[in-house]
Amino acid sequence: MSIMSSGGDKKTASQTDGKAAQTKKSDQGMGMMAYKMYVFDQENFQGRMIEINAECMNVCEMGMDRVRSLRVECGPFVGWEQMNFCGDMYILEKGDYPRWDSWSNCQRNDYLLSFRPVRMVSNSEKNMAYIFILSNSVSVFSLIYISLYILQDPEKHKICLYEVGDYKGRKMEIMDDDVPSLYSYGFTDRVGSIIVSCGTWVGYQYPGYRGSQYLLEKGDYRHFNEYGARCPMMQSMRRIRDMQWHPHGCYTMASK
Repeated sequence: MSIMSSGGDKKTASQTDGKAAQTKKSDQGMGMMAYKMYVFDQENFQGRMIEINAECMNVCEMGMDRVRSLRVECGPFVGWEQMNFCGDMYILEKGDYPRWDSWSNCQRNDYLLSFRPVRMVSNSEKNMAYIFILSNSVSVFSLIYISLYILQDPEKHKICLYEVGDYKGRKMEIMDDDVPSLYSYGFTDRVGSIIVSCGTWVGYQYPGYRGSQYLLEKGDYRHFNEYGARCPMMQSMRRIRDMQWHPHGCYTMASK
């Protein structure tokens, strides 16, 4: 870690009404991997089931009133409590989510209504590596190196946090590690702006990966409302890994 501070498709008998969300051409053009998850309108993977593999702005339009449990086969995804990607968001990595407390620690958010895949930057790089192998004569050493690059999560992780907006105030840089408490590393509990240089991250309102979640994909966030926060409070941070290559299951949230 480098931190610098300075200024399988199992279905029950009730799951006979499954439908698949259609993959958008724009997603196919991005070279995205085969995202797939199953959502259920009852807890513990019961009731009606729908397969989702692309953006879904409103599950109600697919004949389901709400999602109370889900299984991510290949992700990650991000889900919202309201339609049209509104309200509180939750990161959904590969694994099973039998009820609300497996994705949230607030019971008022006991269902989800909209979803989209998390766009892992590494996918385009994997495609470029494949094209390079197919179109060039490479040595055995280079072939082994590129193959390892493809079969692992190639994207390094680097993020810079700033205390106030417009990339001003105290700065904290995090590389290739998770931080359960920003305060314990000498930073504040306020993050006013962010620059994500590499990888995909999720920030949490409280220490120990608790509270509201904020998806931080590669790019610049000049103000905290640009990453979906109502206030600049953020106290823990972790990486989102490509769980297709890192099959560790869904991330375990700390209980209250």
